[in-house]
Amino acid sequence: MRNKNFLREEMEKYFPDHKVGVFVATWNMHEEKEVPGFLDDFLLPENVDFLQDIYVIGLQESTSSRSEWEIRLQETLGPSHVLMHSCSFGVLHLAIFVRRELVWFCSAVTQESIATRPGHMIKTKGGLAVGFSLFGTSFLFINSHLTSDEGKARDRVNDYNKIRKSLNLQGEEKPWVDNSPDVTDRFDRVFWLGDFNFRVDMERTEVDKLIATYQEQESPDYKELLKKDQLSRLMSKEEVFIGFSEHPISFAPTYKLDIQTDDYDTSSKMRVPSWTDRVLYKSRTENTVNVVRYDACTSVKTSDHRPVFGIYEVTLKPCKESVSMTGGQFVRDVYIEACRRRSTATSKTQHDSSVCVIL
Repeated sequence: MRNKNFLREEMEKYFPDHKVGVFVATWNMHEEKEVPGFLDDFLLPENVDFLQDIYVIGLQESTSSRSEWEIRLQETLGPSHVLMHSCSFGVLHLAIFVRRELVWFCSAVTQESIATRPGHMIKTKGGLAVGFSLFGTSFLFINSHLTSDEGKARDRVNDYNKIRKSLNLQGEEKPWVDNSPDVTDRFDRVFWLGDFNFRVDMERTEVDKLIATYQEQESPDYKELLKKDQLSRLMSKEEVFIGFSEHPISFAPTYKLDIQTDDYDTSSKMRVPSWTDRVLYKSRTENTVNVVRYDACTSVKTSDHRPVFGIYEVTLKPCKESVSMTGGQFVRDVYIEACRRRSTATSKTQHDSSVCVIL
């Protein structure tokens, strides 16, 4: 029979300071069929000394090789983490990895999706959400792709409102008991990520001049450009993503770049460089989400977007013994194949090293 204080004791064992590390990333893949062969720069960025406890990776215009994508993610993170859940809605994809020993203390995962476009375009724009709890603290992750084009900021606001009001995550167990019509009010900690498509309201020539200036600086300050960022301005007026926060941006615009280059759009459309790709967060309790890092991965150039990621230190609330758990469920096929590949790669490296020594 389990000790009535079992969960509290386990939480103190794994998180004595009640803080969990969470990595959240978003990437519009431009529907590239090939999965990048090297994901270390993306998942294991420089100056980060250890793996996080939870990894959440959201894709828009995702690759059709989703199983291969998940295996590559697992292979990069290694055997210390497992794919707890993954789901897709059209070309949206969301994968959640957790530290292997923590999967025992997670609740059942619930998911839901919503389209923001009618007709044949139903699966290109919308939102895909996943909810679960860890030691009784409920988490919600929403991956979304909002209306594109430079002059449609109001349509993007409408997309946001439709998603937050339409998502109705339900599960057998509900650590989130709030019946608010806004799904983001029903969870303790919320992360909303994706290609929001909000643009910079400036002429392309003006933006190019500013970016040229920034590129000459060792630590660029993007304040002048960010003053014209649609999302920042709308959030400051509380017209969109109400209650959400974003760490100050210190990286260059992540869209639109010519593939395999560092050049912004040289096509006839000459789109204005913008921060379309974002990660926002919200918490029921103040000072429970601390941003460790917020950045773009500039070395991944297979798309016209750069991946954006945030690393967060999230405080867990006191654990209740009534919380349900899933019995350690995770996607074993992905784990086994990734481990096999890592083992094969290690054996090959050792063999090559032996040959070099003999020669």
